[in-house]
Amino acid sequence: FEEKFSKLNKTKFAITVSSCTAGLMLAYKSLGLKKNDEIIVPALTHVATAHSALHLGLKIKFADVNNDGNIEPNEIKKLISKKTKAICVVHFIGIPCDMKKILEIAKKNKLKIIEDCAIALGSKINNKFVGTFGDFSSFSFYPSKHITTSEGGMILTKKKKFFNIAKKLKA
Repeated sequence: FEEKFSKLNKTKFAITVSSCTAGLMLAYKSLGLKKNDEIIVPALTHVATAHSALHLGLKIKFADVNNDGNIEPNEIKKLISKKTKAICVVHFIGIPCDMKKILEIAKKNKLKIIEDCAIALGSKINNKFVGTFGDFSSFSFYPSKHITTSEGGMILTKKKKFFNIAKKLKA
């Protein structure tokens, strides 16, 4: 299933998880985020996006969203401090975030990007699937999602280093 899911999304590595929430926690931890590091998340999201970070002791900064429900890149810029280590974007109801601007912000500030794709499986930006832009992405297979395994989820990454860390942490 992991192999087929990574091929479907045209990325290198996939790891099954018990839920999208667990996937987010595994991604945050695999990226080396530690207690008191700051992460920026959208103000409009499922509680799991922030709860995963809170569970690991991360400091959450909520960014306002724009009219389509997605995190507003200009709001991200306002929240970045020396303690900020990552941005978690949520492709709200399948509408992709402005990843071009977000990637520019992340690169300029040396921030990691995690994509919450719980309700965005199959969405694309310029013919490239969401979930393939950041360092990690997390998908949900809960019964109300696009595909279901009754529960569960999947994380994707294109970097072997992150894949290896996540596999060890999952074990």
